[in-house]
Amino acid sequence: MNKAVQLRNRFVLLADILLIIGSILGSYALRLEFNSDFIHIYLPSALWLLGVSLVIKPVTYYFFGLYRRLWVYASVNELKLIAAAVTSGSLIVSVVFVTLFWLQVVGPGFPRSVLVIDWLLNLLLIGGVRFAMRILAEANAPRSSGKIRKVIMIGAGDAGALMVKEMQKNHQINLEPVGFLDDDPAKLKHNLLGVPVIGKIANLAQILDEQPVDEVIIAIPSAPGKVVRTVADICRLRGVPFRTMPGIYELLGGKVNVSRLREVEITDLLRREPVRIHEEMIGQVLNGKRVLVTGAGGSIGRELCRQVARWNAASLILLGHGENSIFEALLELKRDFPTLELIPVIADIRDDVRVKSVFDEYKPEVVFHAAAHKHVPLMQINVEEAISNNIFGTQTVVDIADQSGVEKLVLISTDKAVHPANVYGATKRMAEMIVLDAARRTGKAFSVVRFGNVLGSRGSVVPLFKRMIAVGGPIQITHPDMFRFFMTIPEAVHLVLQAAAMGVGGEAFLLNMGEQVRILDLAEDLIRLSGLEPGRDIEIVFTGIRPGEKLREELWESDKTYDHTAHPDIFRSTAENMVERKELEGILNRLKNLIQLNQPEAIIALLDEIVPGSSIRSALPPSDMMDVV
Repeated sequence: MNKAVQLRNRFVLLADILLIIGSILGSYALRLEFNSDFIHIYLPSALWLLGVSLVIKPVTYYFFGLYRRLWVYASVNELKLIAAAVTSGSLIVSVVFVTLFWLQVVGPGFPRSVLVIDWLLNLLLIGGVRFAMRILAEANAPRSSGKIRKVIMIGAGDAGALMVKEMQKNHQINLEPVGFLDDDPAKLKHNLLGVPVIGKIANLAQILDEQPVDEVIIAIPSAPGKVVRTVADICRLRGVPFRTMPGIYELLGGKVNVSRLREVEITDLLRREPVRIHEEMIGQVLNGKRVLVTGAGGSIGRELCRQVARWNAASLILLGHGENSIFEALLELKRDFPTLELIPVIADIRDDVRVKSVFDEYKPEVVFHAAAHKHVPLMQINVEEAISNNIFGTQTVVDIADQSGVEKLVLISTDKAVHPANVYGATKRMAEMIVLDAARRTGKAFSVVRFGNVLGSRGSVVPLFKRMIAVGGPIQITHPDMFRFFMTIPEAVHLVLQAAAMGVGGEAFLLNMGEQVRILDLAEDLIRLSGLEPGRDIEIVFTGIRPGEKLREELWESDKTYDHTAHPDIFRSTAENMVERKELEGILNRLKNLIQLNQPEAIIALLDEIVPGSSIRSALPPSDMMDVV
């Protein structure tokens, strides 16, 4: 491959030399029409200009990288490069030649306009040859012998244009765009890359009924779930395959191309219109910083690592307890961000000696604390472990972060910390207290970000339902009126970074999760996305509410006020329930003693006593402790 490329570039250099000669002769011909005076008066200057150009221009073009490119993939960026290289070469030649003329090295026959004409001809010829190479390459591109699939594109924007351009260039993918649908009136009845905009999205059903279409592609990364659902329902009812591009938050730092197309997922149906403002604030917080993420192998932790990486952090420390998950995260990040310094650390956040050594060695400046035991039923029957990890692990991280001079720390919290009805929620509320107490004592930018369920995280309801569908059902739901807040992982993490950038210390940020989603509706959507029908192909059964569950979760406490921030989806509470440091230390000591004495009932009683609005005992009588899974 390298030899072939070098050989081609030698030919390109030879072609440039011939074009430079042709350009100069052509500029004199256009200026003088090779009249009888040319040989006697102007030929010496033409030869001098030819010699100077042949020395300077190829060197200039080499400097600009015109001989190190695969021109079969030339694009607008290459066109800009050609213009810069040709203009620079012509300017240098002009300066040298005018100087030689002024020193009377060149004869008197020198029409100045030849330099301008030569520049224009060079630009046309040098650029034309290179783009001709691309056109020939596309014309001779190998074609697959498979059937060409006719595609309707939903969205005639930048993403749709990029997709169509790739389809037209790469014939092997066997996709032929036959039309766009877009709701922008200015685009209707126009062509984009030769493909007509044939109607609005509302016309999709009519178009599918009237003309043969093999596939529909949703090419709007910012499309809200309502649009995706409409397209998916129309296509499903007519038996037409449909795919989508990932949402805007999934594409952060990534590229738009055909390979990113995937089946429509439940996350797409629940998309909200993205609000992306003040991104420069995130850059100020992360750019050039040493960042540590605890729980880096988990769903939220890994997405935090992905999004932190795109902000040019100086280094990224991936701290986690599970070696396999950290290894997988490391492989992915190395592939996508090869220049970023990645430091994998296997450690337990409860091990203060180990955590202190990590902070001392790598000196993180920003910490995202996402490590936690989170499965509600499991924490109900492993109370001591929940306390040890979620509370005392957080205390270890916060104390060492303070001692190590960390500038900013963000705790990832949960809606289950509001009026907690389970051990998990109560431990996260205690973790919030520890972080906010540290912020108050130290004046550092330590803060909390609280949000609800994220779609697709490990152990969450969506992967669980998918496994139930894969084995033929039934899908088990605890109650027909069970509702939950849901947000996609990339969107939640993007808002976490926005909130982190706003934090000055002591805030509890709450993410606007939108409307709560009924779990029954979620299950039915998943069944339909699998090409099946609820009740007919997959049964849904109700098993009863488990101890520690609420029909509806809460992000807000009615007795508190919440301030708007610069971001419409982020709210700030600065009046969280706080306890004095001595009282907090006393509570933590009592919890530690109860863990050592193995008294889960007493721990639950203490949590109900100290955590605002906690009702764990009423949700889970001790006799039912093992009856939760």
